[in-house]
Formats: sequence, structure tokens, C-alpha cells
Amino acid sequence: MKIAIIGAAGMVGNKILQVIDEQNIDAQFFLFGEQSQENTIVFFNGENYKMIALSHKSLLDIKPDFVLFVAGGTVSAEYAPVVASYGGIAIDNSSHFRMHNNIPLVIPEVNPELIKNIKDGAIIANPNCSTIQSVVALAPLHDRYILKRIIYTTYQATSGAGLNGVLDLERGIRGEKHQTFQYQIFDNIIPQIDEFQSNGTTREEQKMIDETRKILGMPNLHISATCVRVPIKNSHSVSIVAEFENKIDITEVRTILESAPGINVMDKPAAREYPMPIHANEQDEVFVGRLRVDESASNILSMLVVADNVRKGAATNAVQILKILTKRHK
Repeated sequence: MKIAIIGAAGMVGNKILQVIDEQNIDAQFFLFGEQSQENTIVFFNGENYKMIALSHKSLLDIKPDFVLFVAGGTVSAEYAPVVASYGGIAIDNSSHFRMHNNIPLVIPEVNPELIKNIKDGAIIANPNCSTIQSVVALAPLHDRYILKRIIYTTYQATSGAGLNGVLDLERGIRGEKHQTFQYQIFDNIIPQIDEFQSNGTTREEQKMIDETRKILGMPNLHISATCVRVPIKNSHSVSIVAEFENKIDITEVRTILESAPGINVMDKPAAREYPMPIHANEQDEVFVGRLRVDESASNILSMLVVADNVRKGAATNAVQILKILTKRHK
């Protein structure tokens, strides 16, 4: 079995290598990067690997069974169809294929059946980081109470903008001028992630709206989102206000979430126990807390959802998909 990682030298690529190493996936690995990275040595899985310059020829010479894409939408758009053309399966972390009708958008805790039924010669899309952690928490509650409306407010770490985002925070700490974000992020928040659309919503906010609807199979679900960049290095937090069709039992909500896969409930207000980024860093779980029913309506639930955006929001989700596929491949 051959597995390739395209964009292995980047922040998410490095994290994918770490997660694969932790998961002890048995395969022959190939690490692809830009032309300038050719023959660069990467230590991974107990061995030294030489980076391979990505091209149609280099990819087709190897024909990996599974290819994880973490090199941006332009690369995915060109090369993921190449993988599918020879019968491989591409797992894409960019936003390029997410809303394509024939491309499954997968969170293994929520819709694993889409992976189990997929045929060779296919592309699977990894959702947006904030969408992943939010829907992991919302899906089991939707199964019981039926979602009617969602209001998202995100507090997104600088690592969501890649290594350059983290470096911008560090520049600000040192008193240097910002280079990545449109404003300084140190000692500040920026209520804009990605570009604005004509309706006043940013592309990041629209991703959360569209992807949540697709994953849950609810194209008309009412959703609004406000995405904010905050001055921390890693792990996103999402405040969620969810309106359901049915009356909420808060004790049952906790039971449902505690039983759901991939969730760690931290919800003891009297003990000041609630999820924070410091809990989520380097963890694969989604942390949920601040659970409460709205005083004005018994069918509205508020909660805070926190997760490591580089791990669960990108690398781990992709590797979870990969593991399901490799079990089928054996």
C-alpha cells in the first residue's frame, strides 16, 4: 500500500506526519513538495525521507493508493483529479472540492458511511476546521432534537492562517510590524477572516454555513456566522447558539455529548471547569462546555466548542479518513 502526502513540509503537512506516526499506519510513504524542496530530508516514521518534487510525471510514476493534499486549493485542483484518474483516492484539505455535489465532505464521527461506500478513483474533501469541531458537537444533538437554526461566533487562532499567522503574533509580541494580517493581531482581535462577499459575509463565514448544511444534509438550515481572529497561537473556539425543533433537556444533552465519539465534555461551572484552547492543544478530541438552555426559549441551547484546529481541524480528520480507507484496502 502506497500513501503520499502532498505539502508535507507545511504546518498541516508536518502535523499529518506526526499523527500518522502516532497511529502506526503500515504503508510505503512518499512525501511531495515544491520543486525547491526536492531531495530535502524529512525524518518521519523512524526513517529519513527525501522530498519529491511534485509533477504529473512524479505522481504517475508512483501512483499512490491514497494521497493526502495539504498544499492549497490550486495544487488540489490540478492534481487530485490525476489521483482519481488512475484509481487512487485523494483526501483534500483545501476548500476547492468541498461544495462539489459529487464530492463527499467527511467528518468520521458524523458521516463515516460516506467513506465506507466510496469507490476507488475518488476525491474526499476535509471540511473547514471550525466546521469540523462545531458539527462534531451538533450532529448527535441534531439526531435527538432536530436543528432549526444555528448562530456561530468563532474565536480563531493565528495558526489558522498557517505558520505566517503565528509569526505575525510573535512579531507583535516583539513590538515589530505585522506582515500577514491586515492589522496587528497582538493585543487585538480582527473580525474578518478571508475576503468579504457582496452580502457582507466573509468567505470563512460562508464556508461554515455551506459546509454545515452539506454535512448534515440540511440545505435550507438557517445559519449565521461571525468569524474572528484572536491573538493566540493555536486551537479555535466556537460559541454556538442552536435552536431545535424540540424542547431541550440539559441533563440529556450532557449524556448525549458524553456518549458521542470524539467529544470531551468539560461542563462544571461551579468548579470553573470549561473548555479552553490550553485544553485542546495537541489533542484530537473536541472539547464542549458552557452548556445552558436559553432563558427565553426551552428549545435553544448555548455551548462553547474548542478544538486544536491544526490537529482535529485538519490533520487528524484527514488521517481518520485515511485509516478507514486503509482498513478496507487490506
